[in-house]
Amino acid sequence: MTTTTDSAIGQWLAESLDAPQAVWEDWRSGPYTMLPTGVRLDAVRIPVELVHAAADSAIHTTVAEHLTAVLDGPVICDPARWYYALVPPQTSETWASGLARCLSRGAWLGVPRTDLTEHALLHWCVPMDCPGALCDPTAVAALIEHGHERLMPPAVREFRRTS
Repeated sequence: MTTTTDSAIGQWLAESLDAPQAVWEDWRSGPYTMLPTGVRLDAVRIPVELVHAAADSAIHTTVAEHLTAVLDGPVICDPARWYYALVPPQTSETWASGLARCLSRGAWLGVPRTDLTEHALLHWCVPMDCPGALCDPTAVAALIEHGHERLMPPAVREFRRTS
């Protein structure tokens, strides 16, 4: 069921295009639309392994709770490979992590309907709370670093701590 907030978020997202009605048509006929990054938002594409390591779980609800707590912003999940943390436009200009790519101008992102929050092919792992509410890039970078550290063998982690 679509709420007023979902409609406002959908409109905000749709306005990434010069012809926002195309987004609504896509969402009426299927579960997602393609939106350009670098207009309303950038998207940090994070490998699923890093997110699961950071959350210490691959269980969808646990991961969603963890991401909600540490990112406090919207995340799209393509469960086969990626999580996409939505961040402010131009984040790519200062993005420094080599562990995840920041998609911006020239890239396109599959964006599910705002009501798709159940574990599906492409869905909102953490829905957007309101139009324009995005993740803090610093928190996204910290999440990625934490996941990377947890994937390291214990001896390497200890070496990094003592160096």
